[in-house]
Amino acid sequence: MPNIYDSAYELEKAIRESEEFKDLKTAYDAVMADESAKQMFDNFRETQMTLQEKQMQGQEITEEEVQKAQQVVELVQQHGDISKLMEQEQRLNTVINDVSRIITTPLEELYGSPEEQTE
Repeated sequence: MPNIYDSAYELEKAIRESEEFKDLKTAYDAVMADESAKQMFDNFRETQMTLQEKQMQGQEITEEEVQKAQQVVELVQQHGDISKLMEQEQRLNTVINDVSRIITTPLEELYGSPEEQTE
């Protein structure tokens, strides 16, 4: 019987070797190599994390903060390299979400999906 942790490490290796991860790493390296892009991306990530922390703590997010976040998003989306990085990130997230759905199938079969439970 295979060890579940061995399977997890195999999966981790498969993700590292996937096209999606390689494309993401290439896009990430391109952004990190450009000082102004790196600064813009860091600012974007910092803004995202700050808002997420406030949300998690149940703090009010001001209209000003929302507008600032939208400006930061618009700015990074206009930057070719950062925009590409975000696209690649989304592609890899899709793969990881699919894998997560697959590996949690036994639990869903046992307990039913959350949607079924609310009916």
